[in-house]
Amino acid sequence: MAATASLKSSLLLPSPISDFSGAAVSISAQKRRSSWQPRGARVQVSAAADSKNILVMGGTRFIGVFLSRILVKEGHQVTLFTRGKAPITQQLPGESDAEHAEFSSKVQHLKGDRQDFEFVKSSLAARGYDVVYDINGREAVEVEPIIDALPNLEQYIYCSSAGVYLKSDILPHCEVDAVDPKSRHKGKLETEKLLTSRGVNWTSIRPVYIYGPLNYNPVEEWFFHRLKAGRPIPIPGAGNQITQLGHVKDLARAFNLVLGNPKASQQIFNISGAKYVTFDGLARACAKAGGFPEPELVHYNPKDFDFGKKKAFPFRDQHFFASVEKAISELGWTPEFDLVEGLTDSYNLDFGRGTFRKAADFTTDDMILDKKLATV
Repeated sequence: MAATASLKSSLLLPSPISDFSGAAVSISAQKRRSSWQPRGARVQVSAAADSKNILVMGGTRFIGVFLSRILVKEGHQVTLFTRGKAPITQQLPGESDAEHAEFSSKVQHLKGDRQDFEFVKSSLAARGYDVVYDINGREAVEVEPIIDALPNLEQYIYCSSAGVYLKSDILPHCEVDAVDPKSRHKGKLETEKLLTSRGVNWTSIRPVYIYGPLNYNPVEEWFFHRLKAGRPIPIPGAGNQITQLGHVKDLARAFNLVLGNPKASQQIFNISGAKYVTFDGLARACAKAGGFPEPELVHYNPKDFDFGKKKAFPFRDQHFFASVEKAISELGWTPEFDLVEGLTDSYNLDFGRGTFRKAADFTTDDMILDKKLATV
């Protein structure tokens, strides 16, 4: 089995906007935060000084949970549109009783199915929202009824994805880069086109990989499961594929900053961490964040295996990262979390407390490890 490199090796690769001399980047120990709030309990306020009547499509799973709290804290009237399958006022890990009580007393709920277009039109028209944050929209057909219902809408803020960019040898992806009309996220591209064609004042946020407490995608959780079990971590290829992660709280702050901001009108912004990381580096960063020993990394060729419908690794097997320089220069946004600190926050407020979204499944790991042992 392949042995891991020293922890002294670089875990992170700097983005073009950071100072870098070509030397290895060392990651110092970070002070662990026990609260969900941004550093110093400080919220970067949006350009909108007046209170808005805001509808958040979604809001009980991940991004919307943190965004809605910022919006309520800033004095906006916030309504969460959900199917009602999860409570809208569940207390967050690290959230004080007083903070939870304040949020619970102010946030409102509209229960419904966004696929029921007639209900969407009638219920939204009756309430006349100023701003819509669409966190869970996937297809343009889901967005059109919302626009129809709100002719006086001031802004439509949409959660898109950096996955819409066409694969390229020239990186990082920038907002003006070519997009892939065949992408599995093509519905998000069609939504951006719809918003433009309808003359809506829109803003689109394109995150790369999102991580943080309550993450329902197996990003950091995938690594934490293996680290906790003391198992080797299988990584495709040489492990030097470069990717990028952004903390959900930094993403929520970016969503807040575009609210009422003239610089965000009909604009797209990539949002993620300020630095990039290799697959091997990410495994080591997760170990550091959770206080685990340096992991054993096992590299494999995915073409040697038939995993069926199972996913053996949670990231696309390629270089994939985007520039966040536009958001920094035009919105004044900067990520508060570096990678290890952000992973530590996620671990302490979620997996480290024994909570996770998906149970560990080492089926594909065992296939890889068995084949490796057979060839030793």
